[in-house]
Amino acid sequence: MKNQTNLAKPGHVSYFGFDIPYLEMLGVIPVLCENDTAITRLPIKESLHNSRQQIHGGAILSVFDFTLSAAARSIDPVGYGMATISMSTNFIEPGDGDMTVEARCVRRGGSIAFCEAVARDDSGKVVATASGAFKIIKVSK
Repeated sequence: MKNQTNLAKPGHVSYFGFDIPYLEMLGVIPVLCENDTAITRLPIKESLHNSRQQIHGGAILSVFDFTLSAAARSIDPVGYGMATISMSTNFIEPGDGDMTVEARCVRRGGSIAFCEAVARDDSGKVVATASGAFKIIKVSK
């Protein structure tokens, strides 16, 4: 990531420059945000389980939303914020174990970005896919 101002609060996880308490509560780990790509990890913990002791779909949706939007703002991670316009998700298999979400921005216009992502478990199995459209918002520093 380029050297830019970190807008995360001291003592908090920096989510590619931003403080996002909800993601910190989920345990999301930011990995990469550059060149139209973002990668995050979600270590599984009991509080993220559904009734079948597998990762809850809502947790996966939350990580998709953030990772897709991070790919959209990867050109300037703290210079832009994103507002989700729409997101579509396909759940393919139950999630067992830690998840890695990889997203890429496939088209960025002047005001809207379109992104795609895939979530895999530690064995490499595809658990879900997603696509989204995001409103690009310039952040005043």
